[in-house]
Amino acid sequence: MNGRIAILGATGGIGAALARRVLAAGGTPLLLARDAARLQALAAELPGAESHVVDVADAAAVRAALAGPLAGLAYCVGSIVLKPFARATEADFLDAFRLNVLGAAMAVQVAAPELAKSGGAVVLFSSIAARVGFGLHSVIGTAKAAVEGLTVALAAELSPEVRVNCIAPSLTRTRIAEPLTRNAQMADAIAKLHPIPRLGEPDEMAALAAFLLGPDAGWISGQVLPVDGGRSSLRGKGGT
Repeated sequence: MNGRIAILGATGGIGAALARRVLAAGGTPLLLARDAARLQALAAELPGAESHVVDVADAAAVRAALAGPLAGLAYCVGSIVLKPFARATEADFLDAFRLNVLGAAMAVQVAAPELAKSGGAVVLFSSIAARVGFGLHSVIGTAKAAVEGLTVALAAELSPEVRVNCIAPSLTRTRIAEPLTRNAQMADAIAKLHPIPRLGEPDEMAALAAFLLGPDAGWISGQVLPVDGGRSSLRGKGGT
């Protein structure tokens, strides 16, 4: 992997794991995140990495941070908004859309000219909840379904110079998932719902993201790839 790879949301579990893989593969991680302390610690761990404290809602800051040559971009920013539909507000839906969809769209729009020059790639992140119905997921499921629509639209419009793909995880042991995973009994119950009965690990998502950003994925674009222990497509041995 050659060149600068922008990772937005770099201090999250998946973003940090991806940054380590990019560096190990010979690329230069360009780390963008809003938590200055976490970002400084991650950058210190990765020799040669570039870093910028950026809130993805600040379009001018994102544009400045993404200046210069780019070989890839991964938008690892996301949220998990769980609440009954009867209590979901307009602000909930708009905030989830701005963070998960609009932030990704604007980042790719800024990066697209440089990515086109390098024949680069984009990786976005959806969720199993975009295609499998779960209670309490109306807000985040809607936003992540929009990410999948954005993926295929951008893959068509930016081809053939830029490839765009999306990863759709099930519940993964990241910081934003801690409200669901910190309780061992709850985490175990959710894990058992998967045909491979455990939760995802950040590095498993990062491994696929690194592949999609690299040259070995040169004929893959417009795909939404689940990494979910089989939950979106399989049933357990007992049919549940």
